[in-house]
Amino acid sequence: MVIDSDQHLFESRTLWRDYIDPRWRDEAIRIEDDATGTAWIWWRDSRLGIAEVQVPGRSAEVGERHRRARAGLPPPEHYDDVLPRDYWDPAARLAKLAELGVDEAVLFPNYGLLWERPLHAALPALLANMGAWNRWCMAVAQDGHGRLHPVAHLTLRDPDWLDGQLAALGRAGVRLAMIAPALVDGRPLSHPEHDRCWAAFCQHGVTPVFHVADQPRPFADGWYTDRAEAFVPALEAVFIHVAAALACSDLILNATLERFPDLRIGIVELSSIWVPMYLMMLDGGWSFTRLISGADPSKLSLSPSDYFRRQVRVSSFAYEQPTRIVKQLGGTDLLMCCSDYPHSEGTATPLLDYAADGLEPRAGTASGLFHDNIAFLLRRT
Repeated sequence: MVIDSDQHLFESRTLWRDYIDPRWRDEAIRIEDDATGTAWIWWRDSRLGIAEVQVPGRSAEVGERHRRARAGLPPPEHYDDVLPRDYWDPAARLAKLAELGVDEAVLFPNYGLLWERPLHAALPALLANMGAWNRWCMAVAQDGHGRLHPVAHLTLRDPDWLDGQLAALGRAGVRLAMIAPALVDGRPLSHPEHDRCWAAFCQHGVTPVFHVADQPRPFADGWYTDRAEAFVPALEAVFIHVAAALACSDLILNATLERFPDLRIGIVELSSIWVPMYLMMLDGGWSFTRLISGADPSKLSLSPSDYFRRQVRVSSFAYEQPTRIVKQLGGTDLLMCCSDYPHSEGTATPLLDYAADGLEPRAGTASGLFHDNIAFLLRRT
């Protein structure tokens, strides 16, 4: 049994309007074409990004499409004409799984990765559009027959709203939810005010997941010197893992994971090659500060890295050579297989890619990578 921990399902042009609370319909995100025929993601009168059909392994085409849009040129093809059915239709994606060589798939939003930070200052609109995606997730979970695992989109900024969302998601069988590895209105994730939120995740059986997205950033805005229309700022690509590492450190060192041993955390599409050095620095930094300050900054019953190993799982692309990372981790397999299908930086041949690193799911020697670790986040174990 192979479970892909990272795929994406595209939102339709009217998904947010169709599924949003009717009171907030005027705040719904939408997809509309401009005069050149380029499809854009819109919120109110703001363009949030291009709606585009990416193909695994063809990132240069994405760059050319963005270059043409900046120059006011028409796209090479019309969005609706080239959008494959399996990109957006759950039934078609189910059929596609066999071609990809996997049995089940975790499905993150596609355009939902573009708008959390732009809507940050408009909390009611942010919650309404998250809620629209989450309602669709519940339908996808039912249609997926236990093989499609849609990922909800949540924030800790409104605990009452969060609890209601988690209760509904849990009842519908949605077991994963993307949240930002970021301060919550200036408070760290470990702040006592958020204990109610972590308790709700545990109570309703939903796992928070950190994933690539345009969310509140880990560095001050002044560091991001790319042009405003840059699709992916270079600094974000270089430090892709930093926000997740920072969030996990906060939750571990300030004892949130000690207080909530049933809380499980996923880290997806943020690379995995950093994990061995991070765990060494996590334990080393904690030990050193205790020694040099003469005080225990946080009373933990385990070493900090033990909480990470116990409660966190990380997606690892085949090109990162996960066999080497597992050896560096001392044999503890924290890693999950992933394809990022159908994004351009992803792959349509995940099993062949892992086989090149000596990992064969049917051989039974990497069950953690191909099944057990993502099953842990899905709360099957």
